[in-house]
Amino acid sequence: MDTSKPTTRAHIRNPSDTRHVGQRPPSLIGTMTSNSNISKADAEASAFFNVIKRDDPPALDHYVKPIKSLSNKGFVNVITIAAIALTIPLMAVLGTIALWMLLPHLLLAIGLLWYFIRRNDKDRDVYEHILIWKDAIAVHRHNPRGPDQYWTGNPYWVKLKTRDTRTVESYLTMTGAEREIELGAFLSPAERVELKHMIEGAIKGL
Repeated sequence: MDTSKPTTRAHIRNPSDTRHVGQRPPSLIGTMTSNSNISKADAEASAFFNVIKRDDPPALDHYVKPIKSLSNKGFVNVITIAAIALTIPLMAVLGTIALWMLLPHLLLAIGLLWYFIRRNDKDRDVYEHILIWKDAIAVHRHNPRGPDQYWTGNPYWVKLKTRDTRTVESYLTMTGAEREIELGAFLSPAERVELKHMIEGAIKGL
C-alpha cells in the first residue's frame, strides 16, 4: 500500500492528530520558489492558475463579497440631501459678505462627504474566490488598494478555525500548505461562521 497518500477520502483533521495517514504533501509554492528566481507572490499566483485551469468542475465555486448598502442612486440622493441641508442656513446671509465666507466651507464639506463615501465604496470592491476539488483548494483575494493574493493547498490537510480577538469576533482563518490565511475579514461575525460551515461541508462531502 502506498503510504504517501491518504487512504480515505478528503476530510478535515487537526494536523497534530496522530491518526493522520501518510506524509504531509510538500507545498507547491515552496517547490516553485526553490527552483526559480520568481517572487513568492508570483509563485503563489502561478500555482493558483495552474490549479484552476483543470477541466473537471470544482465541488465548490464560491465568491465571498461584502454587502454594498449604498447604490449609485443612493449615493446621488445622499449628496443631494446633504447639499440642500447645508445650503438652507445660507439663506439668512444671502446678499452679504458672510455668504462668501461660508460658501467655501460648504463646498469643502460636500466634497469631503463625496470623497469618503466613494472611498468606502471602493474598499468594498474586495472579494474572495474559493474553489474546492477533491485534491485541491484554491483561494484568490482581490484587494482594490493592493496586489491580489493567492493560496493553494490540499483539502485533506486544511484546518478552519474561528476565534475571538480583541477587535474581531469570530475571526476566521484557514491553515494548510504551511501557511495560514484569513477569510471573510470584511464579513460580519455571523457571516464568517456561516462561511466556515459552508467550506467544511464542501470538504466533508468530497
